[in-house]
Amino acid sequence: MSNAVPETERAWRVGTAPGIFPSIGHTIALFRRPLDFLNSLPARGDLVEIRLGPLRAWMACHPELTRQVLMDTRSFDKGGPLYNRLRPLMGNGLVTCPHDAYRRQRRLLQPGFSPSRIADHTELMGLEAESVSREWRSGEQVDVSAAMLSLTTRVISQVLFSDSLDRAAAAEVHDCLASIVRGLFVRTAVPVDALFRVPTPANRRYRRAAERVHAIVDAAVAERRRDPRDDREDLLGTLLAAARGDDGAATVTDQEIHDQLVTFLLTGAESTALCLVSAFDLLARHPEAERRLHAEIDTVLAGRHTPSADELPHLAYTRSIVTETLRHRPPGWLFMRVTTKETVLAGHRLPRGATVLYSPYLLHHDPASFPDPHRFLPDRWLPGQTAAIPQGAMIPFAAGGRKCIGDRFAVAEATVTLATIARRWRLHHLPGYVERLRPAATLGPRSLVMTCETRSHGSAGSARHARSLAPRAMTAPRVQDSRPAGDNGVYDA
Repeated sequence: MSNAVPETERAWRVGTAPGIFPSIGHTIALFRRPLDFLNSLPARGDLVEIRLGPLRAWMACHPELTRQVLMDTRSFDKGGPLYNRLRPLMGNGLVTCPHDAYRRQRRLLQPGFSPSRIADHTELMGLEAESVSREWRSGEQVDVSAAMLSLTTRVISQVLFSDSLDRAAAAEVHDCLASIVRGLFVRTAVPVDALFRVPTPANRRYRRAAERVHAIVDAAVAERRRDPRDDREDLLGTLLAAARGDDGAATVTDQEIHDQLVTFLLTGAESTALCLVSAFDLLARHPEAERRLHAEIDTVLAGRHTPSADELPHLAYTRSIVTETLRHRPPGWLFMRVTTKETVLAGHRLPRGATVLYSPYLLHHDPASFPDPHRFLPDRWLPGQTAAIPQGAMIPFAAGGRKCIGDRFAVAEATVTLATIARRWRLHHLPGYVERLRPAATLGPRSLVMTCETRSHGSAGSARHARSLAPRAMTAPRVQDSRPAGDNGVYDA
């Protein structure tokens, strides 16, 4: 028995969540009121035992414990009910593969998410955002959830396949995502396989959606292979070159190509879309933050429709809104690991194969890390304001060696999209709107309809107002590629 990451000398509290029902454990509480259930756990301990159906699991409720889990990828590997459901869907791709396969996959895929490649995609992000918002008319009601998911699906489709996936196929992927995400959470909370083999309408929808995504990816790969001279610089091109052994030795199989593409298609659209929907929802509730956003955009863009890659570092307040949205409502709100050997966590001995959970939502709403955690305060993330945040408290993209490869891409896409749409539009809630967050595999509004209103912008007065409201925003340095493990914020390594 060993722990790769030594624990600090302190008295950890280990407890058990109350309300365990025979056979189903805490499934009812987790399914009906998941966020309330999570927020109740720290009162029970730093490490709290819960039940997922008949399965015993332990929730790490303290940022230091979560950090230990994430930094020790050999002892705490991807696994548990969540990944048991994801692997039939995504195969052995970067998100779901075990520790011993991860390094090779990451090395192959990392160049596609380098800062220079993200800069190359900035224009695409802006054009898609402009295309979506150009169709709106002042005073009309807009399905913001559907619009953002359509936008992010088209962006990730271009990054993966260039134009090998047409708009009709991208739209079908968008529809399939909704069924898949709904089905994943209940399969995780109730890890009883027999229930999901019953041919209910929901189970049939889930299976059909998964089958269609696989078929769409296979068709795109087959279309590209029909022209061996095709050398488009997208992720599919990178994978096909590796399969051909263009660098001297074949490194991926056909199945690996398929698994990676399905993985990025499913994960690259949903989370960013939910972040954007949540941002517009929160801005409509916080007019001062919205006013500061508009002032900064008017100054930086100076009448242009979309920001360039060089202008992104100057959109400091816009990026702070994205970061605070990821804190307030992290799309990935609940994750799992499985111990690969007998291990000690919080002074508690865990057997090999134990399921350990952590929740970005829970950590992001800890008042010890974020005072007044339920308030939406973008100023937390302006330059010079993050020093007091404990290490490991802000983890929207995880941390350590398995931190999300697309973290920078997602933040850039959300920042570009937010700036592009807010340059032209204000979005208002419909009369009588009541927030109903129902977490599924991800967290965020799934059917948010808002009224759009054309806004005036770009005046000299707006520019002066931006400088007075956020004087530090225009001096934000360009984010470097070096990301030391454990730094706070959305750029952790």
